[in-house]
Amino acid sequence: MSVLPAYALGDARLEASDLVHTVPLLPRNALLALLHGYRATISHTYGDVCKYYPSCSAYAVGAVQQHGAVKGAALTAARLARCHPWAVGGVDDVPAHANFRHALTPHGFVVPAPTGKD
Repeated sequence: MSVLPAYALGDARLEASDLVHTVPLLPRNALLALLHGYRATISHTYGDVCKYYPSCSAYAVGAVQQHGAVKGAALTAARLARCHPWAVGGVDDVPAHANFRHALTPHGFVVPAPTGKD
């Protein structure tokens, strides 16, 4: 299993006061949980055979984190379509979301960004 790129991990924590703001992030985090499960189990059977960096499953994690469940799935499908035996491969990072306003946990889940208010 390939390692997630550094941009797919963070150091944020989910605070109890942010639980209401976390509800819109549930579909994104549910899909991320499935992707993490896939990466921990099924991905091991293939080994490190991807021509691209990051691997397709790591790309999917980054795409869902940055763009949400629907657009992230579409970006992942486009990446999978590019991944074929005749592909040149190389570095293919997820396009950054211009207005990404969330934070990432050490496990790669998306939480509301700290507001800075104490």
